[in-house]
Amino acid sequence: MAYDVIVIGSGPGGYVAAIRASQLGFKTAIVERENLGGICLNWGCIPTKALLKSAQVLEYIQHAKAYGINAGESSADFDAVIKRSRGVADKMSKGVQFLMKKNKIDVLLGTGKLKAKGQVEVTDKDGKTAVHDAKYIVLATGARARELPNLKIDGKKVIGYREAMVLPKQPKSMIVVGSGAIGVEFAYFYATLGTKVTIVEFMPRIVPVEDEDISKELEKIYKKKGIEIMTNASVEAVEANGDGVKAKVKTATGEISLEADVVLSAVGIQANIENLGLEALGIKTDKGRVLVDKYYQTNVPGIYAIGDMVPGQALAHVASKEGIVCIEAIGYNEKKYAHKPEPIDYMNIPGCTYCAPEIASVGYTEKAAKEAGYEVKVGKFPFSASGKATAAGAPEGFIKVIFDAKYGEWLGTHMIGANVTEIIAQTVTARKLETTYQEVLDSIHPHPTMSESVKDAIEVAYGEAIHL
Repeated sequence: MAYDVIVIGSGPGGYVAAIRASQLGFKTAIVERENLGGICLNWGCIPTKALLKSAQVLEYIQHAKAYGINAGESSADFDAVIKRSRGVADKMSKGVQFLMKKNKIDVLLGTGKLKAKGQVEVTDKDGKTAVHDAKYIVLATGARARELPNLKIDGKKVIGYREAMVLPKQPKSMIVVGSGAIGVEFAYFYATLGTKVTIVEFMPRIVPVEDEDISKELEKIYKKKGIEIMTNASVEAVEANGDGVKAKVKTATGEISLEADVVLSAVGIQANIENLGLEALGIKTDKGRVLVDKYYQTNVPGIYAIGDMVPGQALAHVASKEGIVCIEAIGYNEKKYAHKPEPIDYMNIPGCTYCAPEIASVGYTEKAAKEAGYEVKVGKFPFSASGKATAAGAPEGFIKVIFDAKYGEWLGTHMIGANVTEIIAQTVTARKLETTYQEVLDSIHPHPTMSESVKDAIEVAYGEAIHL
């Protein structure tokens, strides 16, 4: 078959790119070797949120008395929790199938590979191959769990995020290696269900990409939940120990031994760039990622790459936007789109972590802003002073805002608290519009809400605090 656009990979970058291509009038096909929706819908963003919601519901029931409700005894049915999560993922994947059909996109099931410039070879599950022509090819093959040399994932004793979502039974104890989003989310889920969890983090603090104040707050809350945290530590070796594992952990004060039923390796991701035919076409890569320009074209004209396989934040919403920018740039070249799309500002990408309490951030941390030469004004408003948070029984956490003292530019926002992932978009939009602190204070925020705490934090930064 001959197409205008073929997209390899149907995750949140690939399927969005395919839909946008179809909307612009391109004859489009998408190649997928497993399930439509990719890792995000099937093994990442969506099913993990279903697991986390089950844990949150259990916490609500366990603390029902605090709300004046007598709920009686409660316990988690681990199998049912896993089953619900898989059902949510399946429903979302079927939703993508519907979108492909609605937008008249051909779905080519199999493993895609660049055969030549303008040609994609697809091998199905039976080993049969077919070659398809396309003027434009978009690579969107995503990433997988990264393996450390001394922490090989065997799927049983040492697991990755995929296995963590479908364990046959709940472990009594778990060592989580790495405290990024994946690590702290699973730590919360399993600890809430009753698993004894120990987090081992190589860096000096957990969630190390976040503002230091966020890290301190989450560590304090997690320790209160009974989660053991070891920073400045690394797992040097793991060996089977009867029904469980024994891990040798190197710390600042020496080596210790930890025992658990299972080890979850959550040390980041590795891009899927192997066996794609990149080398044969001379497509440039660096540090395991495909190099692209601001419109996601590789060094080979007509071949593009987006999402986790290119430099930049490995986030679903980033991949989706990259897919749209990529296709609109192609559309402009083909006179199917009115103007060149605006390149993405990677300094204004929101990051969200769905542990409890949630974490959301965008822009500069306080430390990064100072290192960039800014004189800053910083405001911090605790949710313990929020009427809505207190009424909801969620007084933990805070909102921290950072502004440039000279011009009032909004440099960054960092939040930890209930549902803060729903609030961060305000800062993203305001920063995009180059809003100053005064314009935000002049915008009336609804009361009582968690979102008004953003305004309260800005008031703190400028010495105008009313509620603190």
